[in-house]
Amino acid sequence: MEESVRSLINNPLMLKGIMAIAVLVVINVLLGFIRRSLHRYIKDNASLYKAKKVVTFFGYIIILLLIAGIFSDRLTNISVAVGIAGAGIAFALQEVIISFAGWIALTFGKIYKIGNRIQLAGIMGDVIDIGVLRTTLMECGQWVNGDLYNGRIVKIANSFVFKEPVFNYSGDFPFLWDEITLPVTYGSDYQLAKDILNRVAFEVAGDYVDFAKNTWKEMLKKYMIEDAKVEPLVTVTANDNWLEFTLRYVVDYKLRRSTKDRLFLRALEEIEKTAGEVKIASTSSDLNLTGVPEIDINVKGNKA
Repeated sequence: MEESVRSLINNPLMLKGIMAIAVLVVINVLLGFIRRSLHRYIKDNASLYKAKKVVTFFGYIIILLLIAGIFSDRLTNISVAVGIAGAGIAFALQEVIISFAGWIALTFGKIYKIGNRIQLAGIMGDVIDIGVLRTTLMECGQWVNGDLYNGRIVKIANSFVFKEPVFNYSGDFPFLWDEITLPVTYGSDYQLAKDILNRVAFEVAGDYVDFAKNTWKEMLKKYMIEDAKVEPLVTVTANDNWLEFTLRYVVDYKLRRSTKDRLFLRALEEIEKTAGEVKIASTSSDLNLTGVPEIDINVKGNKA
């Protein structure tokens, strides 16, 4: 019994295994300590989340390097076999490798981060987690209108950041341009209708204008784009049936539905106060009969 124990202790492979286990334990303890310490220096949740991911990634790299160093004498004998096997594995797992490359691009490329609302692979939602292989979204839309959550959690491979466009609703400019349209009948006071929409727009969405202006100035410094108008804008077009008033405005990307609801309600309330000077058009036709002519019907029967 003593001889077998002594032989195990003197076995170089056993000693290397014990050293590898010790490395795993020590590195994991250090990683846990560093992750807990990050709370003292980083207050922003998104930055804290990313820092933890980076620390974990480099911790695993260090573990792999140390274990490879411990078993280096063993690895030299199988380097050729590992190279051939690695080429086959790389081909079979190319999607996994691309997804891992996508995670590196997301970590350092500022494509999107936790909390952003994005559209990726045809799916729109808020980013709630960025893993090594997959991005997790709280999905919006589908059978629910107005960019609201539908309750589904979707996991999308990070490889899609290289394959398809990434639409970021809240990246450098956390606002969207949105529109509402009101059809107004011919004969209405069109100038009054335009004034009502302008007034309602600044009342409901005017709080976003100053913030949007400042944010857009930062965009001008970063990108080659024009100095866009962020104030509410009312335009009019005429068609065969009515005058169509379009109100264009900037809004927080998470408040599109509620802002549009408030704009419509306030516009209708103000239009009702005009006592018929402004009338909303309808797609249905109204038919008024002012008089019916008399019809004299004389039926004569033939007598045999």
